[in-house]
Amino acid sequence: MAALYRKYRPATFAEVRGQEHVTGPLQQALRTGRINHAYLFSGPRGCGKTSSARILARSLNCVKGPTPEPCGVCDSCVALAPSGPGSIDVIEIDAASHGGVDDARELRERAFYTPVSGRFKIYIIDEAHMVTQQGFNALLKLVEEPPPHLKFIFATTEPEKVIPTIRSRTHHYPFRLVPPSVLRELMQDILRKEGVAGEEAVLPLVVRAGAGSVRDSLSILDQLLAGSDESGLSYERAVSLLGFTDASLLDEIADAFAAADGAAVFRVVNRVIEGGHEPRRFAADLLDRLRDLIVLAAVPDAAASGLLDLPPDRAELMARQADRFGQAGLARAAEIVSTGLDQMRGATSPRLLLELMCAQVLLPAAATDEKSLLARLERLEKGTSAAPRQVPQSPRRPPHSASDDDAERARVPSPPARPVPQSAEPARPAPQPARPAAEPQPARPAAERPESARPAPPAARPAPEPARVRAAAPASPPAAPAPAAAGASAADSLRQSWDAILDAVKQERRVAWILLSHASVLSLEDGILTLRFPREGDMKAFSVSGHDAVLKRVLSTDLGLNVTIKGVAGGDAQTGRPGTGAPAAARPPAVRRDPVPAPSESAPPEFAGPEFTEPYDEPDDMPPGEVAPDEPSPDDRAVRNAELTGMDLIQRELGGQVIGEFEG
Repeated sequence: MAALYRKYRPATFAEVRGQEHVTGPLQQALRTGRINHAYLFSGPRGCGKTSSARILARSLNCVKGPTPEPCGVCDSCVALAPSGPGSIDVIEIDAASHGGVDDARELRERAFYTPVSGRFKIYIIDEAHMVTQQGFNALLKLVEEPPPHLKFIFATTEPEKVIPTIRSRTHHYPFRLVPPSVLRELMQDILRKEGVAGEEAVLPLVVRAGAGSVRDSLSILDQLLAGSDESGLSYERAVSLLGFTDASLLDEIADAFAAADGAAVFRVVNRVIEGGHEPRRFAADLLDRLRDLIVLAAVPDAAASGLLDLPPDRAELMARQADRFGQAGLARAAEIVSTGLDQMRGATSPRLLLELMCAQVLLPAAATDEKSLLARLERLEKGTSAAPRQVPQSPRRPPHSASDDDAERARVPSPPARPVPQSAEPARPAPQPARPAAEPQPARPAAERPESARPAPPAARPAPEPARVRAAAPASPPAAPAPAAAGASAADSLRQSWDAILDAVKQERRVAWILLSHASVLSLEDGILTLRFPREGDMKAFSVSGHDAVLKRVLSTDLGLNVTIKGVAGGDAQTGRPGTGAPAAARPPAVRRDPVPAPSESAPPEFAGPEFTEPYDEPDDMPPGEVAPDEPSPDDRAVRNAELTGMDLIQRELGGQVIGEFEG
């Protein structure tokens, strides 16, 4: 019984699959009679070069020819059919064994004899790149000026090895690999003709193993048919015979990578090794799966549009895997697997390299490149980050107008008094007489006031008046930030995750969160994160007081990002934040602000209002040369003056709550 690739060899140009860019021009040349004396067919193995050369010889010597459609019944067509005995006027030469100068001289001597029964004498020289340079030189004059009855057809997989003087005298037709969809359709037709049934998942394996070669694909299909039973082609038998990785293993490791589940990943690797699979073949199959997931992540309808040859249920499953993985994570994982695949060639311990490759995919924080940063941001946004911190979402206050102040104050009750902690320390001196309710003043931190001006402990202070309580609307959790685009820069990804970063900073230090709420990400280049603040005082208060260390610690813990933080002042800092497309004047205020009373004699000048115009100085009632208890030293006053420039921002955001925290 003949092999499938010989049994189903094409006999006409119409039967040649996937090479329409070659068969169409050849048929037109035969139709118009513009036939050259020498042709060069090049392309990968098993794509139809020699078969097309035989069809061309059959079309030239047909009794109705030259014709693009041989009759198939004349003596020449029957002799040159795929199952025919051959013709004496069509000589096939294998240049691998007849490529020397002596063979070329013998061919040149016999070429001048006229054909016996056909119209032309045709030489089909297969593997033409094996002809030596001396052999080509011996044929050069004959190929350049042949007799009218002589035609040459060179077939080769390496056309660059044919000397230029020969190539310049031929018509060159490059053949290509056959597309997977065409190969799959061809094999379905052959299975119907053979009367063999099979599972639908078998043909994609055969197409993949054939790698675009029709002859290789039909040889593999013939092998599977020879080993099949009455039930037909089996997927399990095809996987084990061809050495491919089972799709269930690839699904399991893809899900484990997406969930950052290291235990599941290494269990799959152990199953691969225990099952006798080659680690390098498994890595190649994993890279193919990552490629399909990347295409699905970029083009959700890739299976329907023909970009991927997948059944509908398989495409739906892989689309969910791509969504959980993320585009940045997929691109990074594919790059790591591709690099590891190159390193596994000739490796003495391929399993170790495979496990190290999987460990790199699981740990995006181990690298500092842009792909790793985007992968970490995707994990943070999707809620699958491996960081120990659980970052809560801070509620946002809905907009309200100043006309609703009275109604809101009436609805909100006074906050309960704080519990008094039990302490064995002696009681502090009695506080000064309370100021009138009509003239409340912002209090100074305890560390910056003389002992005589300090207030009583929290238990001794009266509860704040209901009129001064700031109402808060019902909190609603913010919308989750959208995943970062695959081509977005690191700064854009950081802007999209800025709200989550602010929530993490809020857990560390509330004052740093207040200052950063009015800042925006300007750039992230060469490990330097530049933040823009609306005013110079806000920038100094953030950097001098050590709040930048809080932000660096959050970025390092949650994102694995080690940067140097730099601040600049000026411009509208809110315009660079994600989700603030409206101008600053059109955005609703984040908090309500009550009028600040006029300064009194008991308040220092720097606490007279929201703007601090005078530097810090000692109280007037202190003797010269003495420093009040708990007051900063003269060396620290410059630092504290820079901190005080941001106190108006803190007062507007939190009011008396921050003062209470400072005193406590």
